[in-house]
Amino acid sequence: MSAAHLRTYWQLRMASWVRRRQGPDALPLTLHRRRIYILPTRAGLGFLLLVFLMFVAGLNYANSLALFLTFLLGGFGLITMHQCHRNLMSTSLRAASAGATFASRAGTLRLELESSASTPRYRIGAAIETDAPLVADLPANGRQPIDLSVAAPVRGVVHIDRLKLTTTHPFGLFRAWSWVHAPLRMIVYPRPSGTLPMPADDAQNAGKLARGGAGADEWLGLRPFRDGDSPRQVDWKAYAREAPLLVKEYSSSASELRLFRFDALTGLSVERRLEQLARWIVDAEAQGETYGIELPGTRIEPDRGPQHRHRCLRALALHERQETSR
Repeated sequence: MSAAHLRTYWQLRMASWVRRRQGPDALPLTLHRRRIYILPTRAGLGFLLLVFLMFVAGLNYANSLALFLTFLLGGFGLITMHQCHRNLMSTSLRAASAGATFASRAGTLRLELESSASTPRYRIGAAIETDAPLVADLPANGRQPIDLSVAAPVRGVVHIDRLKLTTTHPFGLFRAWSWVHAPLRMIVYPRPSGTLPMPADDAQNAGKLARGGAGADEWLGLRPFRDGDSPRQVDWKAYAREAPLLVKEYSSSASELRLFRFDALTGLSVERRLEQLARWIVDAEAQGETYGIELPGTRIEPDRGPQHRHRCLRALALHERQETSR
C-alpha cells in the first residue's frame, strides 16, 4: 500500500470515528473543549526535536545555561499550545448557506463565525473537508463572514457533509481544529447554453397578453449583474465609466406568454435540452418576459420575477437529479 493510499485510509477512519463521537450537528454551534483536537505542525515537530536535542546536550555536558534555555523553550512551547487551543475555543458557527449557482462555475458557501470572547480571535480558518482553509480574524464579541468556494462541475445537488474550523495562531507551532457535521446542500443549475431562437408563444395562449400594461417594452431601470445574465443586457457604457456591472431591465408588458417545452427540443441529448432551456429562462427573465416551463412530469405556469426564475432553474437542476458530495 502506497503512502497516499495509507494516508487516505487513515483519514477515512478518523473521519468515521469523529462522526460517531460527535454525532450530527445543528446550527448555531459553539466549539467547546471536547470538540477541539490539537497536534504539532511540521514547524512544531522541528521545534520539539530541537528542544529534545538541547536537553540531551545539556545533560551530557552538565551545562546549566543550556538546560535553563531548554526548559525556557519547553515552557514557551506549552504556553503556545495552550494559547492555540484557547484561540479556537468558544468560537461559534452561527449560520451557513450555499446559494444556487450554474454548472461549471464555482458556488459560494457563506459561513458566519462569531466570538463571544472579550479579546479578538486571530487567524481562524474555515474549509470544506481537506481543502486549504480561508483565514479571517474575529473581533472581540463580534461576527465575521467567510465565503468559501465550492466546485460545481455538473448540475444537480452538491452535498457538503463536513466543515473544518482550524487555527495555527500563535507562532504556527500547533494546529487546533474541529469538525462540524452540519448537512448543507447547494443547487447547481444547468449551464445556460445553446443558440436556438426563443420559441414563440404557446399555442394554447395565442393572443393572450401578459398583464401589466400595453405597448412596447418598458424601461424598468438597472439592476446588479447576476450569474447567467446575457452579455447583451449589460450596460457597457456605464461599466466603461467605472460603474459596477449593471444589467438593463425591461418589462415586456405586451409580450405573449411563453412556455418552454422539454419535449419540443428533439434531436438533442437530455443535458443539451436542459442547457438550452436554462438559456431561454435566463434571457426571458432579463427581457422581462412572462414564461413557464414544461418537463416530463413537471409544469410551472408562466410568471416572471427572481423567485419564478429560481423555481424554473431549480426544476431543471433536479430533473433526473445528479448528486455529488464534498
